[in-house]
Amino acid sequence: MRSSNIRWQNGDIDREKRKVLLNQKSACLWFTGLSGSGKSTLARSVEKALYEMGQLSYVLDGDNVRHGLNGDLGFSDEDRKENIRRIGEVSKLFVDAGLLTLTAFISPFRADRKAVRNMLEQGQFIEVYVNCPLDICEQRDVKGLYAKARKNEISAFTGISSPYEAPENPEIRVNTGEKNLEESTKIIINYLKENHIIEMK
Repeated sequence: MRSSNIRWQNGDIDREKRKVLLNQKSACLWFTGLSGSGKSTLARSVEKALYEMGQLSYVLDGDNVRHGLNGDLGFSDEDRKENIRRIGEVSKLFVDAGLLTLTAFISPFRADRKAVRNMLEQGQFIEVYVNCPLDICEQRDVKGLYAKARKNEISAFTGISSPYEAPENPEIRVNTGEKNLEESTKIIINYLKENHIIEMK
């Protein structure tokens, strides 16, 4: 239960001052898609491209976060919802810190992604739909998770026994079943340039 004795503390240095210090804008790029669609790989590639352009960014990866912050959560619908809520709050803090924040989470439910969008100011949440056909995701499955899900060894697995609600109007749509990593990365970088989120220094 939330305590009634807490109050948000504003510092002397706000996001606008950090923007000037870092000489960049901040935003959250929310990579969503099926397991095996290439979310983490693409987010890391975009991070590298941004680094080479002098832009400070950080990737919040689904597996990595479950090693620590969300290590107490399972994969029920309620735990998935809480997983995304926590990452949304962390992303909001990272954006306030002035970073281009890249999150790579299946985040299967539209309502949860919308809730994160509503946490941020308009234009700060950029939904990146990493679209890849299920059969290709299964072919790429190095962890063997789809095979286990097909054998009912894993319950509530997204795309098999649990639904994935694809974005209806994402800011960016990348078909990783057709585009290679370099092409997919360029699509995202070009969007950031065209929308003046990143500027060449």
